[in-house]
Amino acid sequence: MTETPPAKALIIDDERPLASIVASYLRQAQFETTEAHEGPDGLRLARELDPEVVILDLGLPGMDGVEVCRQIRTFSDCYIIMLTARVDELDKVIGLSVGADDYLTKPFSPRELVARVQAMLRRPRTRSSSAGMGHAARQFGDLRIDAGGRDAWLRDEAIVLTRTEFDILEVLSARPNLALSRRQIIDEVWGPGWVGDEHVVDVHVANLRKKLEDPPAEPRFILTVRGVGYRMGQG
Repeated sequence: MTETPPAKALIIDDERPLASIVASYLRQAQFETTEAHEGPDGLRLARELDPEVVILDLGLPGMDGVEVCRQIRTFSDCYIIMLTARVDELDKVIGLSVGADDYLTKPFSPRELVARVQAMLRRPRTRSSSAGMGHAARQFGDLRIDAGGRDAWLRDEAIVLTRTEFDILEVLSARPNLALSRRQIIDEVWGPGWVGDEHVVDVHVANLRKKLEDPPAEPRFILTVRGVGYRMGQG
């Protein structure tokens, strides 16, 4: 019986002691780890190694984490967790807006980081069977979603979504008549053990709306339910 190779994690952080500690905890969790300490080196290794997850510091020499994240998203749908030493909410929003899946503010617990990484990699790649809808494509106006193939098309043109963006879209479209709270979406996408600012959902929804050409003032696909959260529109 062939053993499954360990998942690859790339840590890009210029604080070498911290990167080493994070790598040590991930190795204990059976990850294959690689470290980089400058933006350009991290980007190069992301291309070469094709990791399942990237731990990415926001402040990096040579190329900042936002630009590294933006460029990684042009060739990889790996999970990206952004690290920031700043408390400014804008930094977190910028990181998520260019394709990061989650963020942690320094100082943080390496155990919490590993737990978040493990939760990401345990995400079911489709929930359609549990929703009782099989793998048939779901149609909402000119938006078509294939949960099984993890594809989405707008007016028959493929939409490039991050894993987290697709997961949120999949959760909402699986139960189109149900309004879901931020916490319910987090439990489905990030896992029930996730701890953090629930408004992370709003940033990913905003990114989704841009890609779906869905104006927030008059959305067709992702509707805001005041006092509750979001639900799927009919397009």
